[in-house]
Amino acid sequence: MTENMKGLLLDDRWAPVTSELGFLETSAEHAARSFASWQGELMAPRGIAVEVHPFAGTLEQALSTLLPLNNAERRRHLFMPTRSAWTAYIDNGWTGTDAASAMGYMARTLGCRGLRVVAVPHSLRKDQGRYGAVMLEVYGPHQTHWLNYLRTIYAANDGGRWVFGQSGEPFPFEKLEQYQARRVRDRFTFDMLKDYLRHLGLSPFEQDFYLPQGASAWLVRKTGPVAPAQQDYTLAQARELL
Repeated sequence: MTENMKGLLLDDRWAPVTSELGFLETSAEHAARSFASWQGELMAPRGIAVEVHPFAGTLEQALSTLLPLNNAERRRHLFMPTRSAWTAYIDNGWTGTDAASAMGYMARTLGCRGLRVVAVPHSLRKDQGRYGAVMLEVYGPHQTHWLNYLRTIYAANDGGRWVFGQSGEPFPFEKLEQYQARRVRDRFTFDMLKDYLRHLGLSPFEQDFYLPQGASAWLVRKTGPVAPAQQDYTLAQARELL
């Protein structure tokens, strides 16, 4: 059940930043520099420079490089090596990382698989808290039935009503019978998400999965003019507002 998630990354104290994660099946430096090149072309007409900086430190120190969090436009993007073939992606949006567009585009550009992973405990009570969600999206390097989505599975609270959905070809390790569970929220649980990710070679909710000894994270930072509505937030402010 999503409201009883145990074992979220860093005990969920970096939510909403870490409530959604992106992954690319390539090296962190390659992913960061390719992302910076893409963004640099997009941002140049506005006079915005896109820089890439290596960072060595702990996971929480790396996450701190994303601060402050932004509302109108994400200005910092972090790429972290893991103890696997996958690179993790997180940005500084104040409502959490937006992995879908970046990972979908980068998967096509780099010719690799990409992932969007969402795990949000359902805590909404009397208009306070967050809508729960468990989601997995897998992107490929080529056109599929919908853009380059290979597989999508989700169970989420959509404005007060739980919904479940899936598309694409199931993986051999999926528990297909569970998708028929009576309660919608039980059709794709946090434990199932973790199990599926283990089959794909990831343990993204474990702190030591990130930044193997001697490996650097890569921060892509945009500098220059900001959007008129741009506002900065501390992590504490974002958590309070959400």
